[in-house]
Amino acid sequence: MTRVSLPKRAEGHDRPPAIISPSILSSDFARLADECKRMVDLGADWLHVDVMDGHFVPNLTLGAPVVASLRKHTDAFIDCHLMVTNPELWVKDFAKAGADMYTFHLEAAAGPSPDDWHNLAPDSAHQAVVDMCHGVKAAGMHVGLALRPATPVELVVPYIEQGLVDMVLIMTVEPGFGGQSFMADKAAKAAVLRRRFPDLAIQVDGGLAPSTIDRAAAAGANVIVAGSAIFGATDPGAVMRQLRESVTTAATSGKAPH
Repeated sequence: MTRVSLPKRAEGHDRPPAIISPSILSSDFARLADECKRMVDLGADWLHVDVMDGHFVPNLTLGAPVVASLRKHTDAFIDCHLMVTNPELWVKDFAKAGADMYTFHLEAAAGPSPDDWHNLAPDSAHQAVVDMCHGVKAAGMHVGLALRPATPVELVVPYIEQGLVDMVLIMTVEPGFGGQSFMADKAAKAAVLRRRFPDLAIQVDGGLAPSTIDRAAAAGANVIVAGSAIFGATDPGAVMRQLRESVTTAATSGKAPH
């Protein structure tokens, strides 16, 4: 499987282009292929797949077989967020299924106990996380590294500096269920990364909607995940355009992310 190139930052922009990635967790699963086609036709850039194992997070959703079935019906970029305890177990399955982005949690890859990652120094790379990044790239997928709301953003810096990570996912809700309220203070993590890494893809996921997008955009996010705000809208296309416009406006404002 050959990785699809991620879009590059244009001159005069402080980040790569806006990418809208509707979360199919909020779709009608009985009509999944049709729902995904509708989103792409209305302007979605990616399709976001929330994978939960009922252990790392208190919910159970879908896995590689559903991604494989979906791949037969779409050429869209499939953006998979693995909220699972042992992300290393599923790399080959998702690569074979046709996933383009494999985003795993730093907390899960660093070890089963919070002590395994809470005690990490911001300037040190955990070998298990490094190995995961290499494994995902070797399988032909882009590497995404996700952080729960309480995890310090500085812990991802060593992996970015080593060129191991294509995207960082900042969670602005506790992972596990859709429809939660946006944690505005957590979006500030994106600003920390954007100031240091203008070419990095930074994804924000959790409670994003027209009413909250400006905060995430101002912080430097360029990849926007929204579920209920898009799928539950009367005009999903209009919502996606509003999300995109907010990011694009912030990217060209000349103001430092905050």
